[in-house]
Order: sequence, then structure tokens, then C-alpha cells
Amino acid sequence: MYSIETRDLTKKYGDFVAVDHISFTVKRGEIFGLLGPNGAGKTTTIKMLTGLTPPTEGDALVAGFSIVRNPIEVKSRIGWISSEVILDDDLTGWENLEIQARLTGVKNWKERATELLKYFGILEFKDRKAGKFSTGMRKKLEIAMALLNSPEVIFMDEPTIGLDVNTRATMWNLIRQINKDYEVTVLLTTHYMEEADSLCNRLGIINKGRIIAMDTPEELKNKYGGDVIEIELKPGAKLNVSLENTQVTDSRVRIRVNNAESALMDVIRAVGGDNIKGIRVNKSSLDVVFINLTGGTMEEQEFDARRFYAMIRRARR
Repeated sequence: MYSIETRDLTKKYGDFVAVDHISFTVKRGEIFGLLGPNGAGKTTTIKMLTGLTPPTEGDALVAGFSIVRNPIEVKSRIGWISSEVILDDDLTGWENLEIQARLTGVKNWKERATELLKYFGILEFKDRKAGKFSTGMRKKLEIAMALLNSPEVIFMDEPTIGLDVNTRATMWNLIRQINKDYEVTVLLTTHYMEEADSLCNRLGIINKGRIIAMDTPEELKNKYGGDVIEIELKPGAKLNVSLENTQVTDSRVRIRVNNAESALMDVIRAVGGDNIKGIRVNKSSLDVVFINLTGGTMEEQEFDARRFYAMIRRARR
């Protein structure tokens, strides 16, 4: 049984395709991740699935309802946690929950709110203004708000962006906890490899609006992993590299091997020591999976946000 089924979901802004005919399913009760660089289409996908923006083409079923034909039904069955702050710092924790209850039409919300605050260990702070909450307490309150309407699916858009290491680890535990205890399906977006590897039952790797691979983190590493030897070249270097699984650009060479330690000297001889400015070895990981699938690191695939929004403005004129 699926909580989410997308069918050729597409979003265009003029001639620019932000999300390009993606199709995937999310099983009920799993934690599913969309992993990709900024500008890959992750947030746009979530905005379509939550009814914040209509798709240009395609459709999706969320909790059994079409985002195109039944967006109100979809919204009543989901929770959402934005990458941006959604709390009103001038209101107390309790008042933030009350506004959420009114916006989502939750009746008899006080009992549910009390249960959630107690569950997250912040009931005693319900009358404190949210602006005086610690970062961890704020995240707990945001999750409580998302759970207030007893959703079947929670969407989390970059839920740990900007958090320190300790708070990020706390957030990971909270996500696992609510997934298990409240039996809620979680779809999250992230560009943190470690987060995707640690949290997600399955992953869709998205790049330039398209899903380029999908499986469990372990299977992705088995299929597309291996070690990568990355060589930074000196300016004007002239190469004649004949090794297999090699990607060559003007500034670097990337070679996929089974074992970097045993292959390193052969690679150096093939490239030529005089051409080499620096060497880095990437052991098998989701970072290596991304390199092998796209030919570049996550940072190299980062999108020019200014160009994107300029295109949107032109398309809306």
C-alpha cells in the first residue's frame, strides 16, 4: 500500500523545467528521502505534493487523493515542516498550536496538543513565548504542529538545514520516533548525504529535475559505489588517460576503482606525476554514488538560484 504515488509529475516555469516527469512511490510507514543539490527540484516537488503549487503536467496521489482533483482532501491528511521558520515568536507554544488547529480545522484540539507537548517533553513550557525556546524545543514544537491533525503523511523540506551537529542528531531521532510511534509516513528532502544515509529506508536521487536513481542507501552504494580517486590537475596539463571508468575535465580527473589503495600507483603513472597538483580519495559512500551517477560532486551540481528566479519572473510577465 502506498502513501504517495507520483505519475509523470512536472513543473515548468516558462521554458525552464524545474521538475521533469518524475514518477515514484512511497510505501505507507516508510521514511523516504529526495536527495539532491540545491535547485535540483526537491522543494518544487514537495510544493506540488502539498498543494502549494499546481503541477504543469502529471498527477500524484497522496493519502489516496489526487493533488490535481482533490487538493483540499490532500491538505487535510498531511503535515508539513518547512525549511524556513513557521513559528510566531511573539506567541506562546500553546498559542502557536491553537492557530495551527484553526488553520487545519482540528476540533477538540486541546487534548491532542497536550498529548503532543507531553510526548515531546515540552508541556511545562507551553505558556512560554516561542521566541524564547531553544533550537531543539522549536523543532519539537514545529513537529507537534505538523502532527496536530493526525496526518497520514508528513513532508519535511530540508528539516535540519542550518542546525548544529547535536541539534541535527536530535532531529534525526525525533523523525525516527514519530515515524514509529505515530505510524506516519515521512517524505523528506535533503542535500546532506549523511542524513539521507542515516534516516531513509529508500532514496530517490534527484538532479536537474529528474530522478536518476532510486533504492535503499545500501543498494545504491552497492550498485553505483566503489572508490573514486580524484586528481586535481596542474594548469596546462596534457593527458592521455586510457583507464576505464574515467571522467576527465580541464581541471581534474576522476577514476572509479574497486579499491583505491591498490589502484592508486597505477592511476598516478597513467595520469603522469608531472600533471598532478593534488589527489583525493573518496571511499564508497552516497557522495561517491552521486559522483558516479552525475560526473560531479553535489557542490558542482549546485544550481544558480538567481538565474532560476529571474527565469520565473520572466515567465510570469
